[in-house]
Amino acid sequence: MVRPAKYEDLPAILALYAAARDFMRRTGNPNQWVIPFSEELLKEDIDTARLFAVERGEKVVGVFYFYIGEDPTYGYIEGAWKDLSPYGTIHRITGAEEEKGIFKEAFDFCRSRISHVRIDTHHDNKIMQHTVEKYGFERCGIIYLPDGDPRIAYEYKE
Repeated sequence: MVRPAKYEDLPAILALYAAARDFMRRTGNPNQWVIPFSEELLKEDIDTARLFAVERGEKVVGVFYFYIGEDPTYGYIEGAWKDLSPYGTIHRITGAEEEKGIFKEAFDFCRSRISHVRIDTHHDNKIMQHTVEKYGFERCGIIYLPDGDPRIAYEYKE
């Protein structure tokens, strides 16, 4: 079940992100999420109703940021977006390594709110590239984070 994240979820969310950083390092992606996400950032995401938890039983097993509206990071793209209609953006998605279907559950939740979704990932994150392409996202080009780091940009439109 996907639900808005709560302050009480922060220890589990921080643990999920720490485990994700370790997993990325072990699978050939040592440069993404090097700096841990701060509690302040996550609290702001909770306050603005943009952070979501994937819960199974009573346990938070996944987390992601989702926002419908213009994402400033996507204002410039080397390449081209396929559709300029309103969209939602997924950022910072991860799940417990032993749990299956976290991306699908999150993606289905997002698509139930808007049929046009964007996401980006690091060049070295081959697992995420495979996952988003498996779910019908199309590679559109390269965007840049505020610190200048490039990311591969994807778009899904029903």
